[in-house]
Amino acid sequence: MTRRASFWERRRAGVKAEEASAQQAAEEQALAEQQVLNAEKSDEELLAEFDLPDPDTMKAGDDFTAFMAKAIPDHLRRRALRKLWVSDPVLACLDDLVDYADDYTQVSAVTDFTTSYQVGKGLREHIKDVAVKSANASTPDAPIDMPEEMATLAQPAPCSVASSVEESELACEPDDEIETEALDAALDDVQLPPRRMAFHFEDQSS
Repeated sequence: MTRRASFWERRRAGVKAEEASAQQAAEEQALAEQQVLNAEKSDEELLAEFDLPDPDTMKAGDDFTAFMAKAIPDHLRRRALRKLWVSDPVLACLDDLVDYADDYTQVSAVTDFTTSYQVGKGLREHIKDVAVKSANASTPDAPIDMPEEMATLAQPAPCSVASSVEESELACEPDDEIETEALDAALDDVQLPPRRMAFHFEDQSS
């Protein structure tokens, strides 16, 4: 069984927690006051005060860790991260979606931006268009291009005029062996498009 903490042990632990909380509050207060003072200074003054190089002049291989200090203003840290991101080919993003490159919280600063999202509708119309295009692409009734030779073989042979019913039946009988072999040979040369199975589910809700 674990020993129950005594009154004085609990008291000492409580005092330590209070001291740590007070120290954290003091640090946060000092940081907030420093940020207010930094807001009144230019970037050049801040860089000189913290002995930092201009982020825009830095290149791959330079040390950017100094900009990660808690005392560094956020906008200077973002400038350094932006330069680090685009200068390092390992981190550079080739699709132009570069983190820290723009402030997307400011709507007025975002230009040339398009989206399928509609207020009140979400992505419903975009999903509907994708579904329609997918259904049209998978329709099995699309006409198939056939070579002229195959199209000719696929058509029934014309019947010759006969004087009697018996002669007519004999005249209309195709040469099965010859036409079947020719049709099979033509089919072997045709690449038919793959067919896709389409499933339709009825609403089973009652």
